[in-house]
Amino acid sequence: MKTIFHIDINHCYAQIEEMMHPELRRVPMAVGGHEEKRQGIILAKNDLCKKYHILTGESLMEARKKCPDLLIIPPHYADYIYYTNEVKDIYRQYSDHVESFGLDEAWIDYTDSARLFGKGEKTAREIQDRVLKEIGLTVSVGISWNKVFAKLGSDMKKSSGMTVITKENYHELVWPLPVGDLLYVGPATNYKLHERGILTIGELAAYPVEYLKNLMGVSGEMIHAFANGEDPSEVQETGYSSAVKSVGNSMTMIHDVDSLEELKPVCYVLCEAVASRLRDHGMEGDVISVSLRTAGLNWVSAQHKLSQKTCISTEIMEAMMSIAGTYDFSSALRAVGVSVGHLSPIGTEKQLNFFVDEKKRDRALKMDSVMDEIRNKYGFYSVRRVCTIMDEPLTDFNVKADHIVHPTGYFQGRKMGL
Repeated sequence: MKTIFHIDINHCYAQIEEMMHPELRRVPMAVGGHEEKRQGIILAKNDLCKKYHILTGESLMEARKKCPDLLIIPPHYADYIYYTNEVKDIYRQYSDHVESFGLDEAWIDYTDSARLFGKGEKTAREIQDRVLKEIGLTVSVGISWNKVFAKLGSDMKKSSGMTVITKENYHELVWPLPVGDLLYVGPATNYKLHERGILTIGELAAYPVEYLKNLMGVSGEMIHAFANGEDPSEVQETGYSSAVKSVGNSMTMIHDVDSLEELKPVCYVLCEAVASRLRDHGMEGDVISVSLRTAGLNWVSAQHKLSQKTCISTEIMEAMMSIAGTYDFSSALRAVGVSVGHLSPIGTEKQLNFFVDEKKRDRALKMDSVMDEIRNKYGFYSVRRVCTIMDEPLTDFNVKADHIVHPTGYFQGRKMGL
């Protein structure tokens, strides 16, 4: 039987800030975005925020209502990347299968390492002690025979906690938990399950899998298997990088917009960033997804499939405007996002479309590439579309550079069709 660790750096960004600046441990503190640009959400918070019920992913405005004295620290991603890599270097001394899950989490396949280092619990405690002594951070550990239950275990006891989930005790430890705690059960799936009276992981495990498959397709089968402790996925070898499945960007606007014309320049900046990132990855896609967040904090989303895969900003923009144009703006918009999915490498063989002007597409791609070269050499603002300077405060952001890390699940939610 496998022995798999899941290790989580507790409230990672906030803890790293506290480690670098110990005085922050004495006040309610959170790491958040730019308040003045309204790109302000809680990325992480320290333990003193618990009594105020401050949540990761909520706006800074909402958090300040709960705690007027809340200290907001801007994110320092370079520091977070450095220290989380230092932590994972310790993990890699115990196994050659260490798979990152974001900056702050990782799975470790310890199965074969037990012959060198001894029992799993002993080694996991040793790793915790070393991370605290050598780096100054606390981590929580889950140990199980599969990745899903190992992750559940690391969530159960924070601040240097450890939970071992076995085939003998998982009915007692796992099944009473809320179904939303299970990996890949996001808010939308959680809502569907609750509508059918499935509130706990145990109830999901006992629910007829045929009904779940009819309701959610393959994902219904997958989460049913997870609830029953069936997860055959391997911990990837150190250095493995999963294939990019989609590329997207989003932003909270500095002021609400109440018309498609006002939204248009923001969409251009987003589409240019997404197209540029696609080209950086050497990928193109044909599924364009658009998300709009209203001033009432409701998410509205829809997607459109193109006839050909693309990494051209104008084609992504055309699809985005087509989708956004179906919104009636009865409620002003606060945030907007776009992503391109169903990706494949640029140049993959494809069926030509007689109704598409390939010469025009080539010119558009060359224009995008030239803009990339200019911006890489002289800076992002060295070349801009005219429409994006009509309301500079609204479009004064380098979304490609600024949106490096997002909290898991922030852009998920109950979705409503456009």
